[in-house]
Amino acid sequence: MSSTAAQPLRNLWPYAIVAWFVIFGAAMAAWITVAVRQDMDLVRPDYYEEEVRFQRQLDRANRTAAIQNQVAIDYDATKREVALRLPAAHLSPKPTGRIDFYRPSNAALDFHVPLAVDPMGLQRIGANALRGGLWKVRVQWSVAGLDYFFEQVIVAGETSTGITVGPTETK
Repeated sequence: MSSTAAQPLRNLWPYAIVAWFVIFGAAMAAWITVAVRQDMDLVRPDYYEEEVRFQRQLDRANRTAAIQNQVAIDYDATKREVALRLPAAHLSPKPTGRIDFYRPSNAALDFHVPLAVDPMGLQRIGANALRGGLWKVRVQWSVAGLDYFFEQVIVAGETSTGITVGPTETK
């Protein structure tokens, strides 16, 4: 009688569980290694100077808040010009500063113009260089040792009706 006894099959579950923990441990070790090697420079090297610049910008914006309704930037599509009006109280002594035209969708189109208001506090800027679309017009000026900042969004375009969006909040 030759009976061939069937060998019992080995249970693979213990090997699968051990393999799972080995793979999981190796993946966690790799992930931790990658995470530790990442640069996490949350603070700029010149963070104090940057904080001082930011505080000056906040001071400019807060100072301008009191006269915000006296400052205006208007876009006239038919004349293809942008008109800036400063308050009468800021005309003597003559203000100095600049007007920045910022295009959020294309930094190559950004440009600035020196501030040169007339005796009535008005400055007209030709808008032929403005391509159609959204522009942020930022005005920074100084009068009697005090700095001011005003920003307004305009929408320029060949067929635009001169839509002017109100002043934007700066934070």
